[in-house]
Amino acid sequence: MPALQRDEAQTRSQLIDVHRYDIALDLTQGEDLFGSRTVIHFTARAAGDTFVEVKPAELHSATLDGRPLDPAALDGNRLPLTGLTPGAHELRLDATMRFSRTGEGMHRFTDPADGETYLYTQLFMEDVQRVFAAFDQPDLKAVFALTVTAPTDWTVLGNGIATQGDSGHWTLAATPLISTYLVAVAAGPWHSVRTEHAGLPFGIHCRRSLAPHLDADADEILGLTRSCFDRYHEIFDEPYPFDSYDQAFVPEFNAGAMENPGLVTFRDEFVFRSAVTDTERQTRGTVISHEMAHMWFGDLVTLQWWDDIWLNESFAEYMGYQVLAEATRFTDTWTDFAIARKGWGYDADQRPSTHPVAPAPEDVPDTASALLNFDGISYAKGASALRQLVAWMGEKEFLAGINDHFARHRFGNATLADFIDSLSRATDRDVHAWAESWLRTTGVDTLTPVVEEGPDGHWSVSVEQTGSTQTGSTQAASPQPENTQRGGDHAATAQPGSPQPRTRPHRLTIGLYDHDRTSPGRLLPREPLSEDVPDGGTHTGTGGRPALLLLNDQDLTYAKVRLDPVSWDTALGALSGLPDPLTRAVVWNAARDMVRDGELAPTAYLDAARAHLPYETDLAVVQGVLAFARTQIADRYLAAGPAAAQGPGGAPGPRHAALTTLTALSRDILRRTEGPEHGSEAGLRLTAVRAFIDSATTPEGIQDWLDDGSVPGGPRLDPELRWRILGRLATLGASPLDELRAAIDAELARDPSATGREGAARCRAALPDPAAKQAAWEALFATDDKGALSNYLFTATAAGFWAPEQLDLLRPYATRYFTDVPALAAARGPALADAAGRYAFPAVFVEEHTLRLGEACLADGDPTPALRRKLIDQLDDLRRALKVRAAADGA
Repeated sequence: MPALQRDEAQTRSQLIDVHRYDIALDLTQGEDLFGSRTVIHFTARAAGDTFVEVKPAELHSATLDGRPLDPAALDGNRLPLTGLTPGAHELRLDATMRFSRTGEGMHRFTDPADGETYLYTQLFMEDVQRVFAAFDQPDLKAVFALTVTAPTDWTVLGNGIATQGDSGHWTLAATPLISTYLVAVAAGPWHSVRTEHAGLPFGIHCRRSLAPHLDADADEILGLTRSCFDRYHEIFDEPYPFDSYDQAFVPEFNAGAMENPGLVTFRDEFVFRSAVTDTERQTRGTVISHEMAHMWFGDLVTLQWWDDIWLNESFAEYMGYQVLAEATRFTDTWTDFAIARKGWGYDADQRPSTHPVAPAPEDVPDTASALLNFDGISYAKGASALRQLVAWMGEKEFLAGINDHFARHRFGNATLADFIDSLSRATDRDVHAWAESWLRTTGVDTLTPVVEEGPDGHWSVSVEQTGSTQTGSTQAASPQPENTQRGGDHAATAQPGSPQPRTRPHRLTIGLYDHDRTSPGRLLPREPLSEDVPDGGTHTGTGGRPALLLLNDQDLTYAKVRLDPVSWDTALGALSGLPDPLTRAVVWNAARDMVRDGELAPTAYLDAARAHLPYETDLAVVQGVLAFARTQIADRYLAAGPAAAQGPGGAPGPRHAALTTLTALSRDILRRTEGPEHGSEAGLRLTAVRAFIDSATTPEGIQDWLDDGSVPGGPRLDPELRWRILGRLATLGASPLDELRAAIDAELARDPSATGREGAARCRAALPDPAAKQAAWEALFATDDKGALSNYLFTATAAGFWAPEQLDLLRPYATRYFTDVPALAAARGPALADAAGRYAFPAVFVEEHTLRLGEACLADGDPTPALRRKLIDQLDDLRRALKVRAAADGA
């Protein structure tokens, strides 16, 4: 089906105004299909032709102003509307639609725990057409009034207050003016907790089988919701613009959450059924805050076209962390952002698929290309840019500009130019120049201190800035010589000529630290320096140079930083002695970037982790460092070696040594957190248990934990930990295959939930057995809608399939992947294409051969745009891993 072109959308918005949709959905027609009737009231400004979008299983009838239209005229997803005359029109369509199993459109899920069925919509970008007919573009806002017929024991939720009638008939209050992609319905036998706040009904909802877990956390979830709601009302002049605030935790949701006005949908993993760390609770809080920010930025004021998606996501990302820190007990949110989120932006910005935070209009010519921009740049880099903007122009002025923006564009659409104009009205700074430097460029600056020591304790520091060469539009650029992307109906091409290094201005802090002579291993801060790069010049000081100079202390800007040799030696010896966790996160990020850039040996990073993580008190830092060490260093940057590949022969390779280091580190943290006096460190202990399991090279220890149902000294094994252990045992082939299969079956009988079903799929795919691998592969790459895996079961199976411990067994599938994946992506759509590129890619084969296979697939396999983007990113990560390995081998 053709993607909607930007120029087509502009032409249509010049021709028509859309006023109201009356939509009737019948959800009682069986397991596969549902009924959809739509009445659209719109006005034509002039005579002309246009089209309406719909993706039905069958279009039964359509009338325009009472005149029948031929359903056979439906071309793909477009029904032509010809001969429009100026004035009011009424379009009626009656269709049967198909339920989804990929989290797109109207997703249907039957809970294996109790057999109950749940439905919810995800209508982002083009998926509204899977549920009802629409003029589907964000700048044609309208009022939406829905009625829903559902089984009589179900509850229906929507954007407005839902009223139940007779025979399962529900009426949803008409919305204010919103965009088509923001309409939402959720239906099923929900378990609900309801309250009121600020005169509005609030509710949280989940599957019945999760009811005890939602109830256990209801006070926390609703408390965070109320606190964030109140804080937004303190900083925004415009009141919350909708009639209620429901939050539904829904199954098999592809994103973290979706900002549907009045009905935010979340992935229901946020209803914690097993133990979690406080940082994971903070993450849930951040998502709650993020989605609430969208009620203003995204829902009240909406982008005009998808090139400005950052206006939605960057703003909500920034406000989500900032407001949670200001309004709740989670005051260290920016540490988590630095260590767990910001690297997402740095990594994306160094790939050939990078794009500006605010891409040029010509770089987003259609919806297919727009969908590719939901990445670390639009979220993490954009939020980092806004944090730098606040540091540069001041919070008071920033909020004044935001409120001006809301007032000028409420219930309308806006562009980057509109946003910058509002900010400019609130400050005398040149925001337009700032935006050009920060939002229209790509790449990451690198900042390096230049330190000189003079006589009598005098010293000086200046900052050397190196710009990235990624300055043109290279969105999803192919590694082919012509450097072009073949997509749906467009091609994105890199700027001609040789890209030139380009830098942007930074306002940052230089932290200065000395050794604490009374407490070895601790560092004491001096008064920090404020720096404007590149205009700050040279700072001079006395009293001897600090032991550690740290650029971008407090992480106020977006740049890679380096440490001078003296500072790096200090950090290696006393990193855990820095007093502020955000400062420690900046140092760890510097080390991470140095590893990725081939400037620091991966083993040196592991040595630093072994030395300092046992003394680290911040959960986010521990989790972030362990995640990078385990998933990137151990699995990608270090070779597996004979012992890790197959069989007992041969000496252990570097990866085996890395896993041994990580298990030893995990054991150190477990020892530190033993005993009742360390009850406040339960999160650290849980993190160490997970890392120990994931890094185990033999069944010793973790098999005993599984048999005993507990880790000595705690915790008791909950379902998450049991599946984690069983998955690792399956990967290692720790027992005869029949015993492992029996253990998986027994665990599934013990935990027959949806999560248990995913755990079993992951474990079965992990078995080192040719038959198990073949069965998993056939399940992954099935394209029949009824027989194919759901989105979550696909991800679980793919996650279990590849393992560095099984390279010999898996090698044939590395070739098959590039042969089979284009057809899968074409048949099953963007969500599964993304999952196939993200989770099913043979990343364990860090080899030139994999690179050649991938490049051939890009050149000749005709992958869909979503798959192409993922393959380009994966292949670039593979090139980086090869370079890191080569640098480590040559060191």
